[in-house]
Amino acid sequence: MTPFTKLTSSAVPLPVEDVDTDQIIPARFLKATTREGFGENLFRDWRYDKHDEPKADFVLNNPLYRGSILVAGANFGCGSSREHAAWAIEDYGFRVVVSSYFADIFRGNALNNGVLPLVVAPEVLDETFRTIEANPKANFTVDLEAQTFKNEQTGTVTTFDIDEYKKTCLINGYDDIDYLLSQREAIESFEQKRKDFSLL
Repeated sequence: MTPFTKLTSSAVPLPVEDVDTDQIIPARFLKATTREGFGENLFRDWRYDKHDEPKADFVLNNPLYRGSILVAGANFGCGSSREHAAWAIEDYGFRVVVSSYFADIFRGNALNNGVLPLVVAPEVLDETFRTIEANPKANFTVDLEAQTFKNEQTGTVTTFDIDEYKKTCLINGYDDIDYLLSQREAIESFEQKRKDFSLL
């Protein structure tokens, strides 16, 4: 995965609550077993009509909104446990999803695939939406090491929580196997000490 430390970007607003994984990536697109290409079908049924023409009123089809941050309503990623939802978000180019609440399984899948699910208080989320509405080019800074989210337009800075292990993985671009490999020397040293102790 691509390491993540600090990101400053404009944001794409999706002020919809209870966005489930079938809306993020419809079930008919789950046949592939690799992560590539899912981004083109992110929010497929919201982005395109039955003739596969882009819907002008959907935010991803609006050239005003661009960036690596998706700002979504509460309870984002509910529904089925499909990991493909996180694949689609990452493949489209989003590195961060900001919401006031994430479904647990989606949050885990996102972290495992290089996407930071950033939880903020409802009032911070509301201010973020208002800022984007007033200025679609407004920037936001996510500092993973400091665990802060800053609205560059208003100056509001809020902290967020993240599991320390997942934070380490994101900063270094590790998946679970990469992390274990990074600990090889410590593991081998431990095993050698254990072996030596058993011979006493």
